[in-house]
Amino acid sequence: MGFKCGIVGLPNVGKSTLFNALTESAIAAENFPFCTIEPNIGIVNVPDERLERIHKISQSEQLIHASTTFVDIAGLVKGASHGEGLGNAFLANIREVNAIVHVVRCFENENITHVNGKINPVDDLEVILTELALADIQTLNKREEKNKKLIKSNDDRIKKEVQVIQRVIEEISNTNHINLNLYSDEDKEIISTFNLLTSKPFFVIGNISENENLNHQTEINQWCIENSIQLIPVVIEQEYEIATLDKEERKEYLNLLGLNEPALNSIIRAGFEILGLQTYFTSGPKESRAWTIKKGSLAPQAAGVIHTDFEKGFIKAEVVSYDHFIKYSGNHGARQEGALRLEGKDYIVQDGDVILFKFNV
Repeated sequence: MGFKCGIVGLPNVGKSTLFNALTESAIAAENFPFCTIEPNIGIVNVPDERLERIHKISQSEQLIHASTTFVDIAGLVKGASHGEGLGNAFLANIREVNAIVHVVRCFENENITHVNGKINPVDDLEVILTELALADIQTLNKREEKNKKLIKSNDDRIKKEVQVIQRVIEEISNTNHINLNLYSDEDKEIISTFNLLTSKPFFVIGNISENENLNHQTEINQWCIENSIQLIPVVIEQEYEIATLDKEERKEYLNLLGLNEPALNSIIRAGFEILGLQTYFTSGPKESRAWTIKKGSLAPQAAGVIHTDFEKGFIKAEVVSYDHFIKYSGNHGARQEGALRLEGKDYIVQDGDVILFKFNV
C-alpha cells in the first residue's frame, strides 16, 4: 500500500519539471499551456535510511523500498469546472488520487509565460481551489436533485443524505474545502460515496528561484499559515538537476548546497503525513522490505498488506522496535536482550517496527 498523489497547478508553474525530478524521467516540460495533456504516472521508491541500515544488519539478498505513485495532471485554467481548457479531463484525473500537491509559481522570469500574465501564487492557488469547489457543488447538486425525487418514499437514508449534502454544499461554498473532522462517522461514510475533490488532503509546493529577489513567497507563506496548510518551498529546476546526477555526484552537489537530502524527500514525507501513513519493516536472509500502512493499524491488518492469508490466519507477531533492532544488531540480538516482544491481535503497529508474523492457514 502506497499512495497516489496528484501534482496540479496552473500551466507553466513547474509541475512537469517536478514530476521529472521525482521520477527521474524526461517527459516534455515545454513553455506553453497544456504541455501535459494526458496524466503522466510514475512509481518511485520512498527513501528511508532505516531500511538501508536494517538491510545491512540482516545482509539480505534483496532490499525493497515502499513505493508511491505520482501523477502529473494537465494544467487547468479558470472555468475548468465548466469545461474550459482541459477542465473535464483534469477533474476526472484528479478524482483518482488520494492526495493533492498544489504547485504554485513564486518567481519572476520574463522568459517563462504565466497564463494570467502576473505572478501571484495565492491567486493561482485560489483559482484551482475554486474550480475544485465548483465541480463538487455541481456533483452534489445533481445528487440532491436525484434524491429529492426519491424522498417521498420516506426512506430515512435518503433524507439523511439530503441533509448531509446541503451541509456540505454550504461549507464548500464558504471555504472551498471540506473539513471531515467536523462530521460524524455516519456522515463521513455518506460523504465518502461522493468522491469529492475538496475532501482530498493537500499541501502546497512553492516553486522558488535561487535568486531570492525574484521570489513572491511572503503571500503564499501567510496564506498557508492562516489556513493551517503545509508549504514546502522548492527550487524545482535545481531539484531536477540533482535528480539526474548519479549517487556520488548527487552527494557532492548536496554537500556544496549545504543540504542533507533533496527536497523531494520532504515532499514524499508530507504525502505520508497528510494521509496518516507509516512504515513497518520485515527483514530476513532473502529480503529486507518496507511496508506502508495506516497509522493505528492493528497487527492482523498490517499482516494483510503482505498477503490476505496472513491476516486471516494471524496468530501472533514477533516485534522489535527499529531502535532496538539497530542497537542489538538484529532479531537474534534483540531476543537475547529481551527486546523482542510477542504481540497479539490487539497490538497497534508502530512506525519503524520490525515484524515477523506467525500465521496458520
